[in-house]
Amino acid sequence: MNLKRNIRSIQPKLKMDVLSPDDIAKIHEAALEIMEDVGVRFPSEKALNILEQAGAQIDRSRMIAKIPSTVVMDAIDKAPAHYTLAGRDMSNDLALDGKHCYLSTDGCGIEVYDLETGIKRSSSKKDIEDSALITDYQDCIAFYWGPMVSAQDVPAEVRPLHELEAAFTHTTKHIQPETIITEPIAKYAIEMGAAIVGGIQELRRHPIFSVMQCSTDPLGQDKGSLEASLVSAEAGVPTGFMPMPMSCATAPATLAGNLVITTVDSLSPLVLIQIAHPGAPVFFAAAPTAMDLRTGGYTGGGPEDHLMAIAFNQICAFYNIPLSMGAYATGAKEPDWQAAVDNSFAGLMPVLSHTALLTGVGLLYGSQILSYQQMIMDCEIYDIIKKLAEGIEVNEETLAVDVIKRVGVGGNFLAEKHTRKHMHNIWQPVVFDRTPYDAWEAGGKKGAYSKATAKAKWILANHKPTPLESALQKELKRIIRAAEKELIR
Repeated sequence: MNLKRNIRSIQPKLKMDVLSPDDIAKIHEAALEIMEDVGVRFPSEKALNILEQAGAQIDRSRMIAKIPSTVVMDAIDKAPAHYTLAGRDMSNDLALDGKHCYLSTDGCGIEVYDLETGIKRSSSKKDIEDSALITDYQDCIAFYWGPMVSAQDVPAEVRPLHELEAAFTHTTKHIQPETIITEPIAKYAIEMGAAIVGGIQELRRHPIFSVMQCSTDPLGQDKGSLEASLVSAEAGVPTGFMPMPMSCATAPATLAGNLVITTVDSLSPLVLIQIAHPGAPVFFAAAPTAMDLRTGGYTGGGPEDHLMAIAFNQICAFYNIPLSMGAYATGAKEPDWQAAVDNSFAGLMPVLSHTALLTGVGLLYGSQILSYQQMIMDCEIYDIIKKLAEGIEVNEETLAVDVIKRVGVGGNFLAEKHTRKHMHNIWQPVVFDRTPYDAWEAGGKKGAYSKATAKAKWILANHKPTPLESALQKELKRIIRAAEKELIR
């Protein structure tokens, strides 16, 4: 049963800022100073050669590039401000136009709360297929990021390609893997994408996947990620880097200092890409946080995260480049009150700062454990955020003065034509429980978790995404076999 549903983006009317223009200028100048005076580690001879030819000062013994501010700003000027992330189904294309906010899944976890037993177990390729299927159905999820979990039942050397295949075949939405982290894997991934859309030039016009990489904070990048992104950029596949600096550990304790690290570690690899491939589609990404001072761990939802989410979006608007911001990464161990609070605030703040891409729903314990129920409940949170961000429309129709006059004192508006026209705008829950107490008690005291479980099971049993043609499925498997032959020793 192919249950076609349109993507619901958010076009927020409300706007929240935490930095003044002067604050942004100071962070920008500090980031330029750090890149020029301290430098950034690029552990790739290919990357260092590109930067050196552009005027960077290279210390090859330490693999550090000191990049002049003029080089940085020239590269930023070449980056496109707007472009499209394509879906396998073109109706799922996402316009990065500065007006829309899009929600994704989270990634890349290593465990799953089994939907049938509730027991925590290692993740598999089947979990990627199932989570992609739910993504395809849920209209509030605009693209599949991750993969949500690792396919631990396939060889590690080619695991990213198996994960990409599972996503391609189970959703028609855009896919943004964070596991394409070597040059050979990137080349095979490009081959897979090109096969689906009809060639490398069509992939450039219609990039059905993009590539997310992680930085090695502070002030460092990863060799494989850099070289994979250069391959992607050459093919016109959008690419971005996500630093995750942690105040008191891989960033200064102060939030402003953390934002300097975040800016440097997001910006420096994108400068490399623009030098190598001017005009290539790129995006910023970030998930800055603060260390839990009791455990030394990742907080996932602290107030510092929310403030820095808004602040870094303002910084990215200054550079006029789209941003993907880590949003829903709760530190809760199960879908509980803490998960709801964490993800409500963490989802709201990037939307109120007009972040283009929000990652993402469905993972617990700092993005380590997949919960299918959490996927459904996070979508409910997004729906509430969407309603809040839309604000209140005030015009002659919505003021309803004529209707109020007609109903008069002590009347009722339920039967009015105006009510029938606008009542669909009143938010309605999918899994939140609003039943009378007696009905709730008689029904076994089932709440949001039970409803989310039933919803996830229904989707997996009933939803069938538009399939890839049989010949394309065979071609993807052929590409993976070729990769296995080359890369598995």
